[in-house]
Amino acid sequence: MKFLLVAAKTGGHVFPASVIGEELTKNNHEVIFIGTGSEIEKNAYHNLDSRLYELSMEGFRGTNLIKKLQVLFQTFINIFKVIQIINKEKINAMIGFGGFITVPVGIACWIKRKPIFTHEQNAVIGSANKLLSKISIINFLGFPINGFNKSIYSGNPIRKSFINNGENIINDKNEIRIYITGGSQGSEYINKQLPRIFKDISSNIKIIHQCGKNNFQEVSNIYSLESIDAEISEFYQNPVEQILWSDFVISRGGALSLSEITSLRRGVVIIPLPTSIDNHQVENAKSIEKIDMGIMHEQKDHINKLQEKIKSIIENKIYLKWKDLENNNHINSSKIIVKQLENYLDKNETL
Repeated sequence: MKFLLVAAKTGGHVFPASVIGEELTKNNHEVIFIGTGSEIEKNAYHNLDSRLYELSMEGFRGTNLIKKLQVLFQTFINIFKVIQIINKEKINAMIGFGGFITVPVGIACWIKRKPIFTHEQNAVIGSANKLLSKISIINFLGFPINGFNKSIYSGNPIRKSFINNGENIINDKNEIRIYITGGSQGSEYINKQLPRIFKDISSNIKIIHQCGKNNFQEVSNIYSLESIDAEISEFYQNPVEQILWSDFVISRGGALSLSEITSLRRGVVIIPLPTSIDNHQVENAKSIEKIDMGIMHEQKDHINKLQEKIKSIIENKIYLKWKDLENNNHINSSKIIVKQLENYLDKNETL
């Protein structure tokens, strides 16, 4: 069978697509990717025996009228481009991982009567997946969402390196280790506010801070002024080592990041991006709080409240309790999804 996998631009979409692509390839299927040709896509797929087709596509929500009209025109043009790809590659089915790029691909597959599957990483259904759910066969869910039609809770496909096979690095030094990340682009709030809250915490704290592109010097200067011991890096492609080194993590509320961190048996202080569409990062954070592996702090609350939460985690050794917990919700996700795809296509061999 030959599958069309559609994801673009962000690791939250692209990395799950790469994991499913790897699982399909392992099961002797062929995979074709559609994206925008971004660097993160090329890096994620380069080890797979596959092809990447590039479409020019922008997001729809949160834009002005002129941008919306441009996106609609792009969608119309891309439908015909994808139909050509389906015919050329003899595609059997598609799975989309969210983002507006999946819409023209889904419509093209519907026109060609090819089965459509979706995967939603967040605790809230995104606009593209909500639209495609009307014509899809199965909608896979990264977090439990009640009442969503034709859905299967699969968890989020995570890279093999984020599956904890009993590894739990012992911190035998008299220090508290914290890994801080604002995502691949960095976070202005995290970069500017977090370094300042540690100076009044009496514990011996060591920090690794992923600050995002072009933010290294500014963040380094802030830590130096506060006399905090910190290793600063613009980006970690695969931050398994940093997460396992840490006692706990401070992060934005991206679905894949939270799934990876907790799968490595680390708790997380979650600072949701307040401008996330449909407030999905807050809902992601609530899902982590439900399994007792995280605490949420919203930016609208005073920074002193965040400092109090971090002090409590350290003084009450809550991070040790987090290390004893396991989140296995995502470990078998890729197998669950691929099995469902195979079962459906085996029953509909004429497609």
